[in-house]
Amino acid sequence: MSIQALYDVFLQHPSVQTDSRKVKEGDIFFALKGDNFNGNAFAAKALEDGAVYAVVDEAQYAVNDQYILTTDVLTTLQQLAHHHRLQLDIPVIGITGSNGKTTTKELVTAVLSAKFKTYATEGNLNNHIGVPLTLLKIKPDAEMSIVEMGANHIGEIASYCKVANPNYGLINNVGKAHLEGFGSLEGVKKAKGELYDHLRHFNGTVFRNADLDYLKEMALGIDQQFTYGTSSVANVVGKALGDSEMLKVVILNAGNEVQIQTQLVGAYNLPNILAAVAVGLYFGVDIDTIKAALEHYVPSNSRSQLIERGSNKIILDAYNANPTSMKLALENMAGLNAENKWLLLGAMKEMGNESVSEHQSLVDLAASLGFKNVILTGNEFVATNHHFKWFETSEDVKQYLLQHKPECATILIKGSRGSKMEVALEAL
Repeated sequence: MSIQALYDVFLQHPSVQTDSRKVKEGDIFFALKGDNFNGNAFAAKALEDGAVYAVVDEAQYAVNDQYILTTDVLTTLQQLAHHHRLQLDIPVIGITGSNGKTTTKELVTAVLSAKFKTYATEGNLNNHIGVPLTLLKIKPDAEMSIVEMGANHIGEIASYCKVANPNYGLINNVGKAHLEGFGSLEGVKKAKGELYDHLRHFNGTVFRNADLDYLKEMALGIDQQFTYGTSSVANVVGKALGDSEMLKVVILNAGNEVQIQTQLVGAYNLPNILAAVAVGLYFGVDIDTIKAALEHYVPSNSRSQLIERGSNKIILDAYNANPTSMKLALENMAGLNAENKWLLLGAMKEMGNESVSEHQSLVDLAASLGFKNVILTGNEFVATNHHFKWFETSEDVKQYLLQHKPECATILIKGSRGSKMEVALEAL
């Protein structure tokens, strides 16, 4: 079956599912394969549960005309999504970066949704499967689309751009993340810069943080750029106010100062807020509407959340971590006006050959900033020199905290997803 013929089927049944356990009446089931599963084996069950068609790539499963046989299900899914994208005459904004891309995506979505019918990546479905699924959820009433793009190897962002064909793009930063796959910071730049490469080739528009010189260098040759930052050279200028847990921002707009009281923790979220303001203003959302949207946004999923438990204030930022985001989080904690500060730090994953040196730098930073109550979690810290408490797992930390619960403390909980640092929260 050609992609056009499959697209005709999709237009009749515009709901795609790749998880047979979640199939609903009228879905098209795509039988993807993984390291530990073969979706072809679940195609019959998907049809029993209400799927109208099952797309498979092993002939023995295609036993009747409800099965659509293709050479590779994943490739077909991506081609279908690309074909659907080409029918959409709307702004498609690609967002990537090492730190905060999901938060930035959520903030931009909140702002644009206040004026436009906006479709965006759900959660962090930002990989080779999530990107096409995001596109295929865009309905004919769409006015805006936002596609988050994650990567841990060179070439991935380029492949997502081929599917999503973004005409706008935002790289919020480049940091030491996924070094195991990228090899070096230069490798990360090359990988994230694939979004700029696409926009440069197709004459797209970049939203760029003017405070980061390396982004300016990476964006050379892109004619259409709209910038944000803390200096007057940017199109949108703002700064953080105060030293409280919750970030308060002032935007300089048309000669006036507009204050935005966010529900995000940490001044390190300032660029994410400014990015959302910039995108909103570029597309004609008025500043009052932007302010309301950003003030109503509540973070979730362990990202920059402030939680109050008894006498303690807890900053839960445990969805992900790398050397750059850890440094920003620790510096933010050091600047808070609080007496009894605790750090519960989980290991940073996918650091490759840099793992020992980066974890040593982290404990050195914690010591240099004067933190006393520090708990480290994970075997990645074993080879480091430090005088802090260490536990192998977050469950061990939880048990310790049940016996030694902090009181009247401000507590940062941060680590990579694999460290599961949110488990420690259960003891607080």
